[in-house]
Amino acid sequence: MSRRVVFYQLSSRFLHKGQTPPPDAQQVLYYSLGVGHHVGVIDTFKPILTCAYDSYMAVVAALPEGEARRKLDGVRRFGEISIDSTHTGLLRNALSAARANFDAETEQWSDRLDQALQAIDQEPALNLMVRRQP
Repeated sequence: MSRRVVFYQLSSRFLHKGQTPPPDAQQVLYYSLGVGHHVGVIDTFKPILTCAYDSYMAVVAALPEGEARRKLDGVRRFGEISIDSTHTGLLRNALSAARANFDAETEQWSDRLDQALQAIDQEPALNLMVRRQP
């Protein structure tokens, strides 16, 4: 089986049983969501997009030099990256600029990625985890 890249979208967050603060401590709840697993918050992700690793790397190579390219290249360097609301404009602009270099298959999954990035723009609490798989 060839290597692939899987995009996972945050589907829910919940507090581990026994970690929920009392009702009068809502700020603690929001803080807990912000610092995540350190206080018992568990994120659940669902796969929303899978593409061939070689196709993913071709997109990275087609992007203009800069921060967007460096960000997506993190999959090669580290095996995974996280995409949040601070990355959406940057990535959407770079993907749009490189679109003329995409083949039909790459256009299809880059369109799906763009939809996921738009969803983050509409709901900044969402994020994506992108992982390289063997």
